[in-house]
Amino acid sequence: MNCSTLPGDTRSIAQFKRLYDQASQLAKMGAWECNLDTGELTWTNGVYDLFELPRGLPVRRAAIVELYHDDSRQQMERMRSEAIRGGGSFTLDAHIQTRRGSDRWMRLTADVAFEHGRPVRLFGAKQDITYERQLWDRLRQLAECDPLTGLANRGVFEERYHQLSKHAFNDVSIAALALIDLDHFKEINDRLGHAAGDECLRQVAIRLQRAFGDAILVARIGGDEFAVLLRGPLPSLEIKQTLAHALRALCRPVIWRNLLIDVGTSIGAAILKRSYHQDSSQLFAEADSALYAAKAAGRKMVRIFGEDIDHRPRSSALYKVAGHSFQSE
Repeated sequence: MNCSTLPGDTRSIAQFKRLYDQASQLAKMGAWECNLDTGELTWTNGVYDLFELPRGLPVRRAAIVELYHDDSRQQMERMRSEAIRGGGSFTLDAHIQTRRGSDRWMRLTADVAFEHGRPVRLFGAKQDITYERQLWDRLRQLAECDPLTGLANRGVFEERYHQLSKHAFNDVSIAALALIDLDHFKEINDRLGHAAGDECLRQVAIRLQRAFGDAILVARIGGDEFAVLLRGPLPSLEIKQTLAHALRALCRPVIWRNLLIDVGTSIGAAILKRSYHQDSSQLFAEADSALYAAKAAGRKMVRIFGEDIDHRPRSSALYKVAGHSFQSE
């Protein structure tokens, strides 16, 4: 080796290291390696910063794995085992909590190094993608959530209802469909203005989420209309009690600008029976028919199709569920 080249080589190594450190800091990422025999980890500064640990601190895998959220830890362990066994690489977006308690998302990439046909090291990169994840969550929320109440919007309800109906009607994972409608809501808007009406809708949404905490889905499907898919299996008596409890909570006055606004709601529900061989549109039509009966009986009431009322769905009503329009028979 020509010793005259050493100073230049040393400068090149230092320069490349500086460039790597600068790029890693900008990208919020770092490189890592795990000794498969000892579990000892080797990290660059970017990984220490990601986990909010002092740079250069000796780290072992068993302690770091505890910083992963349960779902991410299970996925990572499964993919890691498959990679070691099969010699492949993997990428995983993992949810972690740093040593200081910060909640972060990390993109983990990994590959396996072999010596004499035996896996000896895992190595790869870890990158902080928390901001990217937050942006994605915001975009998804804009697409899926009603902007006023924060509940699932009609599009999400229709898609979810359609997907569930393909399978849930066979195993009764849906207990019932409840439709909720505010009574005389137009009068609130006309008398007090849309700001008051919006506050009533927001408060009703909060009460619905509390009353149906275990529901499959709570959605706003129209101006003053909401829908709830109750999770099954659930006894008929318990469904009635849940709906009655919800009605009491929903009919409490709403306080707005030191005014008490009387908010009334009507609830119509259709209970999914094990013997049903119906499509999703029929269940929706029956719930809507029960809602109509609750309003006709004086409002602020619960009616359940087939129990509180015993007639077929309204023949004149045109319904639209899961993107399909249909008229009840």
